Amino acid sequence: MPDGPALALQDALIVALRANPGVTALVSGRSYDEPPQDVVFPYVRIGTINIDPLRLSGCTDESVTFSVEGHSRPVAGRVEAARLGHAIRLALDDAALSVAGYNLDWCQFTTQAVTRGTDGRSYIVVAAFEAALTPN
Repeated sequence: MPDGPALALQDALIVALRANPGVTALVSGRSYDEPPQDVVFPYVRIGTINIDPLRLSGCTDESVTFSVEGHSRPVAGRVEAARLGHAIRLALDDAALSVAGYNLDWCQFTTQAVTRGTDGRSYIVVAAFEAALTPN
């Protein structure tokens, strides 16, 4: 049985982020679904993935909203987090992701926010996207 659209997209996002030169220039290979306990900053992780049916012309596609987080603990404040957000946006906006079991109809950036982490030392950028997947 296939994993379904959420897990298939998650895998595709990790592959795309780790292969993107702009993202890897900032975080090396530290793009995760779930970061390890002793994670090194900065890093990128997959945030939320929400799946809703999108019924058009008798076809059932998957409407997907998802976020990617960039985590930073820099000396220069939110600057590094903002750079991470920009790199994530460039890597995924209109990207041709290879999603196992699905055709990606489109993937578009929708919004971004930078906030201070609850620890008072970190900054987190959340970049949100919307996509449509069609089972193949």
